[in-house]
Amino acid sequence: MRCFLRRSLIAAIFLLVFLFISLTIWTQKDLEMEEARRWAQGIGLQQLQTDWNLRSLQNLTNATNVLSISYHYLSGIPPLQKKFLTVGLCSIKRKKGNYLLETLRSIFEQSTHEELNEMVVVVHLADPDREWNAQVVANIAKRFAYQILLGRLLVIHAPQEYYPALEGLKQNFNDAKDRVKFRSKQNVDYAYLMNFAANLSTYYLMIEDDVHCAKNFFSAIRRVVESRKGSYWVTFEFSKLGYIGKLYHSSDLPQLSRFLLLFYQEMPCDWLLGHFRLLLTQKEVIRFKPSLFQHIGLYSSFQGSANKLKDEDFVEDPAVLPDNPPADMVTDIASFKNYSPNKAYSNTEEYFWGKAPSAGNSFTIVFKQPARILSIQIQTGSEKHHEDYLQAGLVELGTQKKSDGKGCNAYTSIGLFEKGNFNRQGLENTTASAPECIRILVTRDQSEWLIIRSISIWTKPRP
Repeated sequence: MRCFLRRSLIAAIFLLVFLFISLTIWTQKDLEMEEARRWAQGIGLQQLQTDWNLRSLQNLTNATNVLSISYHYLSGIPPLQKKFLTVGLCSIKRKKGNYLLETLRSIFEQSTHEELNEMVVVVHLADPDREWNAQVVANIAKRFAYQILLGRLLVIHAPQEYYPALEGLKQNFNDAKDRVKFRSKQNVDYAYLMNFAANLSTYYLMIEDDVHCAKNFFSAIRRVVESRKGSYWVTFEFSKLGYIGKLYHSSDLPQLSRFLLLFYQEMPCDWLLGHFRLLLTQKEVIRFKPSLFQHIGLYSSFQGSANKLKDEDFVEDPAVLPDNPPADMVTDIASFKNYSPNKAYSNTEEYFWGKAPSAGNSFTIVFKQPARILSIQIQTGSEKHHEDYLQAGLVELGTQKKSDGKGCNAYTSIGLFEKGNFNRQGLENTTASAPECIRILVTRDQSEWLIIRSISIWTKPRP
């Protein structure tokens, strides 16, 4: 009963603060808004430092807690409503450098107000040093009190008493004992973070505590998710480095957290994540370009060794990413092995590879809903198979979708391929109604096979 009253009191306080800030946002000018921010910061620090808060928050339990861990809530409380995305990261005391505050700054500054309203950031301070944890929480509360009070940032800690043995572990791969201990604990750190986050949102994004985010990374991820609706996936990757930029369905997190715990001493976390993906039958890595997250750390969290890895595919502003609205691929060109048509429509390294096409063959993108198309870019061939490009073809916009969903009844030509590529802008008023299909039509027989490397479509947002 006392725990329930404490929870109710905490929720009421945060609700009043939230209402006050909301009114400030809508009714005050920029100068007054800055005053509100300073007020929120002061309230946040005061609330953090009171004995009442420390006693109450540390004993809260999480309804999403599959592994029955009694987490310590160091700052903030879980959101009252389920979000679209949870951004999760673990942090420990480093011998050299600390990038956590810079990472959090990047997350919030590179996101709009609307994006932040559908996101929650969870930081798991996983170091056993209580003094260090307390200092980090104080720094976070001082710098990000506004985000904490709006329910966008939550800092937790899983007590060491819940950790399995970290001594006498298997020394697989001839790793030294201290490295085995480090990576084994890291697996448990992530397992407990994922366990906590399981029901906070629909999707979960895994990053590290030393990254810089691309502008509007949230919207870029959302566009990718929506474009792949109806397709099966376990992991989407938005960076090629380590544990950075890995996206999961939150519904898979209970299984993933138990998987990491089961094999915590066997191998590093990124290897285990790969095995998890394979076990859930996603055979191929699905990685999107450009990368949305860049590694900024200069020193590893393990012994402070130099670590200057960079992702060459990172782009600061991913506005260049296509929208690619949800669609089905229909073609009468025979596919080679598992180079299926849908692979041409994703922003991954995969592609469609078909056997030698003949004049009259086609490759059609059939949209789930009519799309107001602004521009189209299609690339065929590859560096490795440079002869497998479309030698002669054109692109058409289709309307009046067929009842069987395998194409459209009316087409309007919008241009020819040039040296295997097609790039056309200013297409908004090409057809009387919003297109429901895009058709690539082969206009001449060719003996070489055909690779469609990428199909990129930019659309006008719906009103």
